[in-house]
Amino acid sequence: MKPGLTEGAAASIQITVGQEMFAQFGGEVVHRLFSTASMVYYMEWASRKVILPFLEESEEGMGKAVSVRHLAPAAEGSLLNIAAEVIGLEDNLIHTSVKAFHGNAVIGEGEVTQAILPRTKINRFTEKIRLD
Repeated sequence: MKPGLTEGAAASIQITVGQEMFAQFGGEVVHRLFSTASMVYYMEWASRKVILPFLEESEEGMGKAVSVRHLAPAAEGSLLNIAAEVIGLEDNLIHTSVKAFHGNAVIGEGEVTQAILPRTKINRFTEKIRLD
């Protein structure tokens, strides 16, 4: 990794809840609210945005752990802000605290841990999985 990533580094994304974000299984919509699965996806994305400026060309981040609590619903058309902040660095692991906001209300919170790995190692994982 390039130098400079420190605790407190942050990134966020803004999204509008759309139909593709509704809770659904097997293509069948369960309810027309922002799903927990979508929340996890966008929290991982915000966490990834924190590390992107610090990755070397030969590196990539991989999700290692995600812990999320979905606290409140958000309906179609809701504007959400998903924010991630680095809370810990150890070896090649980046730990972020993540929160999803609807206005000033926190509708989700959790942590995302990413491992920074050489792309060659990730490619070996891919090849091994293909061969198995």
